[in-house]
Amino acid sequence: MYMIPYSNRGGSSLIDLFDEFERSVFGENGRRTPMFNTDIRDEGDHYLLEAELPGFRKEDIDLDVNNGLLTISASHEESSEEKKDNYLCRERRGGSFARTFNLEGIQEEGITAAYADGVLTLTLPKRRELPPQSRKIAIQ
Repeated sequence: MYMIPYSNRGGSSLIDLFDEFERSVFGENGRRTPMFNTDIRDEGDHYLLEAELPGFRKEDIDLDVNNGLLTISASHEESSEEKKDNYLCRERRGGSFARTFNLEGIQEEGITAAYADGVLTLTLPKRRELPPQSRKIAIQ
């Protein structure tokens, strides 16, 4: 017998039913990539993006800028020791998360990032609009 927290009379919880359905459709390795929560604020000359990534170390997070897109990905894998442990209940799993954001209007080379207390903070400077330049045209 196994224990499921907060279940009624030893039956499966609704979350377990969805997990089982997802495994039957996608298989263990083909499960869809879960999302993480983000907030984006307009701070005038830049945007501030905050992404919740609790439980990850800075080394687990990858930021990639390519073709005008920013991809934030984070992953941690279960070690072989964790798989061998005799758990009664296992809700924390290894896995990966990823989201992609359009960088239109962002000065890509000025992006900075910091990570503290499970929150990734990105400063995304806005691309400055250059004022129209006037010039004289010589008559030939």
